[in-house]
Amino acid sequence: MSKLKDALIAGLVLLAGKRRKDPYANLPEQRIVEEGAPDRRAENVVLVLFAVVVICAVAFIVVYSFESLAHQTQYLGLAIGLAFVVLAAACIVIATRLIVTEELEEPYPDLEHPDESDAVAEIVEESGSRFTRKRLVRMAGLGAVGTLGAALITPALSLGPAFNTDKLKWTPWRRGRRLVDDAGKPLLASEIEEESFYSAYPEGADRELMGSPIIVVRVPLDELKTRHDWAPHGIVAFSKICTHAGCAVTLYRKPTFAPTQPRPALVCPCHYSTFDPAEGGKVIFGPAGRNLPQLPLTVDGKGYLRAAGTFNEPIGPSWWGVRRGRSVS
Repeated sequence: MSKLKDALIAGLVLLAGKRRKDPYANLPEQRIVEEGAPDRRAENVVLVLFAVVVICAVAFIVVYSFESLAHQTQYLGLAIGLAFVVLAAACIVIATRLIVTEELEEPYPDLEHPDESDAVAEIVEESGSRFTRKRLVRMAGLGAVGTLGAALITPALSLGPAFNTDKLKWTPWRRGRRLVDDAGKPLLASEIEEESFYSAYPEGADRELMGSPIIVVRVPLDELKTRHDWAPHGIVAFSKICTHAGCAVTLYRKPTFAPTQPRPALVCPCHYSTFDPAEGGKVIFGPAGRNLPQLPLTVDGKGYLRAAGTFNEPIGPSWWGVRRGRSVS
């Protein structure tokens, strides 16, 4: 009987409790930041801008995959540059149109308290009250940033597994290819004079390739110290790309008073790495970490200069990881 009595009393208490009204139910929600009015037009603009970022990033990846595309570098710069500009525009729209902002003047607290940290987190959460499609905007933003990140790492991944650098060792030079000047005219061995500097390129190849431009100079036979069979009539050829940082070697130092000044040398004007053409492009001054790659030469029956093979080592700066190995033609 006592158990039944206890059950009835408990039921009455529960019913009474359900009927009691919460005294705080009708009170307005306590907020730190005032609720902002929704702005769907601004949200639509942000979504469109994020979509443009994705399109530009994908365009960068697609253009990068076509190596034979004319003006590829310009298109790559346009795609990645536009992606960053549009992403910045989207952030500006979010900050100015979709985030509730207010200015409060109060003294800076001496110590940081947990309550204040919680208040900051609440302010951040409540500042996004104008968003009506938070999840959609968030997913669009993550997609835009993720695609842009994929575009940025595409050049590194194109080197292959474990960053295979074999592609960097390839050059257009091969046995029998003639040397031509800036105008495309084949170079005659008889036209190469001592104390003069000549730029040359492989006939019929793309001059924009890193391995294309070379330096041609004539060294007196009695001063030539190595690789005589690579230097017909004392004419030697070297890669124009400095082995320090990939700058162009464009200066030819020649003494104006031989008894007191250094012998002729090839000089990179950027960091003053200096190479000796009479000793196989040996580094004699500056920060370059290895010798200038040399191209073996030969002269055909008509007196034209031709390559007798490819460079003796990979061209380019040492930080490409090309200190060892040979170039590939």
